[in-house]
Amino acid sequence: MLPLVVFTAFTFSACSDDDETPTPTDNTTMSTTIVDVAKTNDFTILVSALERVDLDDVLMGDGPFTVFAPTDDAFTSLLAELEIDGLDKVDDATLKQILLNHVVDGKVTSDMLTAGYVSTMADGPEDTKVSALIDLTNGVMINNRSTVSTPDVMASNGVIHIIDKVITIPNSVDAALANPSFSILVQALTRSDLTTDFVATLSSEGPFTIFAPTDQAFLDLLAGNDDWDALSDIPVAVLEAVLKYHVIAGTNVTASEITDGMQPETFEGSTITINNTNGVQITDANMNVSTVQIADVQTSNGVIHAIDKVIIPKL
Repeated sequence: MLPLVVFTAFTFSACSDDDETPTPTDNTTMSTTIVDVAKTNDFTILVSALERVDLDDVLMGDGPFTVFAPTDDAFTSLLAELEIDGLDKVDDATLKQILLNHVVDGKVTSDMLTAGYVSTMADGPEDTKVSALIDLTNGVMINNRSTVSTPDVMASNGVIHIIDKVITIPNSVDAALANPSFSILVQALTRSDLTTDFVATLSSEGPFTIFAPTDQAFLDLLAGNDDWDALSDIPVAVLEAVLKYHVIAGTNVTASEITDGMQPETFEGSTITINNTNGVQITDANMNVSTVQIADVQTSNGVIHAIDKVIIPKL
């Protein structure tokens, strides 16, 4: 299981035996920008895409920047995945955000990387920036999708890490799927007997604020009820109400916007009480308190806050 909070530094393991992976030029003099390095390492599609949406000028600026750079093969795989026959079929606004989702403000070399979430430069709702999940369990993986093949290609204004897949921008469902610590939540949201299509709802435009119980939170819930040994034992009406109770629709509430004692209405129809005196804590209708463990996992259509207890409405 991927820990939700890991702050241990990790050094990338390079695995660039694939002949199709560009071989970095010698940038020890650090005299070229990120765009210059990309041009001299045959990132043809990436460079063309950057130029098309005027991001080449940005990445030739002072920075510093960290760029997770997809190879040409990575872009080709994305086009096959999307079932489109060319990047020109992707509109400029969407392409720009996809590219920005590969850029992190500041220079993050391999020895500085930590497991957990990092903000990219892609735009989320309400002036936020989309998060990317860095998993160091087995090499370096981003959003449980893209793997770093070659780290630390240095430039005068930052660093490039070469990756094997384009990092698509996650919505709230995608972000939950990408983190193994939300596996039981995903099972709950996709239970076949639910009358609400939570996947479709939470994949829509939003925005949403989601308080997402970790796997341990669900295990504690099951352990606390003698009638429930598994998720399937929870009556469908109860499960549906509980899941809705964790969602605030129509707003993207980040941790900095939480005020002590605020009582937003949930998707279930009743309110929760949120306090920020001792960290962010949610008090449910039964006076049980859940604490936010990870705040501000920002997606394209909302924000996720990981919590340590399942909150329960009046049933």
